[in-house]
This record gives sequence, C-alpha cells and structure tokens, in this order.
Amino acid sequence: MSAPIIREMRRSDIPAVAALETQIYPQPWSPRVFFDELAMDSRSYVVAVDERDTIIGYGGLLLVEEDAHITTVAVDPAVRGQRVGTRLMVALVDNALEQGARHLTLEVRVTNSVARGLYERFGFDPVGRRKNYYKDEDALVMWATDIDTPEYADRLEMIRRSLESSP
Repeated sequence: MSAPIIREMRRSDIPAVAALETQIYPQPWSPRVFFDELAMDSRSYVVAVDERDTIIGYGGLLLVEEDAHITTVAVDPAVRGQRVGTRLMVALVDNALEQGARHLTLEVRVTNSVARGLYERFGFDPVGRRKNYYKDEDALVMWATDIDTPEYADRLEMIRRSLESSP
C-alpha cells in the first residue's frame, strides 16, 4: 500500500465513515452524529484514503479555547500496523496547532495498548480514569501539554521523519 492521503472529511464521506465506525466500535456513532459534528465550527475531521480513494481511517478534533480534544481516531482493521493512525494523528495535531491549541486531550480504552502507545509517542500522558466510560470498560484520560513549544515541534518533526521511511 502506498502512503494514504489525509484530507478534510466531507459530508459525502459520512456513509463510508459510518460503515467503518460500525466495524470498529461496539457502540458506533450514527451517521447523524458525524453530520452534526461536521456542522460545528469548533470541530475538525479528517479522513485517510488509499490509492482507490477508499476511506481507511478517520479522526476528529474539538477545540475549546486553547485545549483541543481528540474525539475519535479509527483505522480500518485491514490496514492496521501500516502507520495510518500516526498519519491521522499528525494531521489532527497540525490542525489543533493551526487553530491555536496549546494542549491536547483524549480518552482511550484502558486495555487498548496499541492506541496508548501511539498517543504516548505524541507526548500524551495518563492523568486519570473515567469509570465505565465505554459502558463495559474504563477510559484512560490522557493529555499532551505545551504542544506549541519548540520541544513539541521537535517531537512532531521526528514523527514526520519516521513516516517518510514507511509507506
């Protein structure tokens, strides 16, 4: 697979995004949720598309003043391990920075060690737990602070360089 293209999510992408959402999550968002999210100025969503223009991942961001909350990151199980999640995260961080964010936050299933590893590479640290956040499981609350500093820019540049050597 060649490197996916990351672009803004369009309303026309929502049926494919919602179909992927039902493959990945036991309690998926409905298409209506995605339509509502795209309609809000404080939200930004991106998709990853392959060479056939098939959506293979997506991610979302909510901006509240200088804090950006990553609402979702999802990758098609068929292409996991091919750095699609990393590319989506780079796009979300870039978007947060462009909108003036200084800090990032998200929730992740406590047992999702792969996602936790990805977020830790982006400087996220666990700060707490939300009991039964996913109905059947606790969420780990993670924050990446001071993403507007030269030190974080260096971290992001290292991640970008690592992507250049992989498809």
